[in-house]
Amino acid sequence: MANYIRFDWAMKRLLRQKANFGVIGGLLTSLLNEKITIRRMLESESNQEEEYDKYNRVDILAEDSKGQLILIEIQNNNEYAYFQRMLFGVSKLVTEYIRRGQGYENIRKVFSVNIVYFALGAGKDTVYHGTTEFRGIHDNDILQLSPFQREKFKVDTVSQLYPEYYILRVNDFDKWSKVPLEQWIYFLNTGEIPDDADAPGLAEARELLKVDSLSKEEKRAYYRHLDNVVILRDNITTERAEGRAEGRAEGRAEGRAEGRAEGRAEGEYLKTLEIARKMKLSGLDLQSIISFTGLSAEEIESL
Repeated sequence: MANYIRFDWAMKRLLRQKANFGVIGGLLTSLLNEKITIRRMLESESNQEEEYDKYNRVDILAEDSKGQLILIEIQNNNEYAYFQRMLFGVSKLVTEYIRRGQGYENIRKVFSVNIVYFALGAGKDTVYHGTTEFRGIHDNDILQLSPFQREKFKVDTVSQLYPEYYILRVNDFDKWSKVPLEQWIYFLNTGEIPDDADAPGLAEARELLKVDSLSKEEKRAYYRHLDNVVILRDNITTERAEGRAEGRAEGRAEGRAEGRAEGRAEGEYLKTLEIARKMKLSGLDLQSIISFTGLSAEEIESL
């Protein structure tokens, strides 16, 4: 089986070109269960190409054939405030893409598609969909559009006027399936495209995203990216597991609930310092280490 480029790196380097829009269009078609054609890519301030942005989020802002805005984000870091980040990103788009003086009926429909490589929240599913609806507090009925509003806005429900959120928690999904969306999630997690893949966009991905098609310089950059993602995940998994174990051990030694809490906190703090130390030795910049660990600049500089 061929070796394919990770989707996050491909989004930064390859998939913003018009000739390659079919890959992202295929992913969105599988997710939204309707034909999505990307018309153009829009400017996105968080598409960073800096060397130190090795594992932070990647995003694409696209406009489909209906004029709807689609924000696709990939996040490798475990970020506890990621739900709020989703809200901020969508709110910013809503306000940026309406000209001053326009009526509110000109607000663009926004889809926020979030591909996260960590356990965001607590849930058993792989794909989550969020919409806005208004329910009566007495009768639990859903507030509907009037006939005039349905005709004016060309939608059937209030929720269709509001942003919609999709969260794909892909990290633990490794079962091949005949379902197009599950084929995509399998690829996003494993980087593999089996021969019988038939989900929209995967045929294009099979041709475009071969590692062997990269230039020598691109390969070097890509492998550096892979190395840093692996190092980050190993640090997170190992150090946090050790921190929890150390905290539990200290807590048991105290024999009190208070002691257990203090032991866990101390263990987590020590391991966070160790993660920061390793990141510092790896050459990561101070701001990236602060963003990931939550430590202060003084704490990091003293390591």
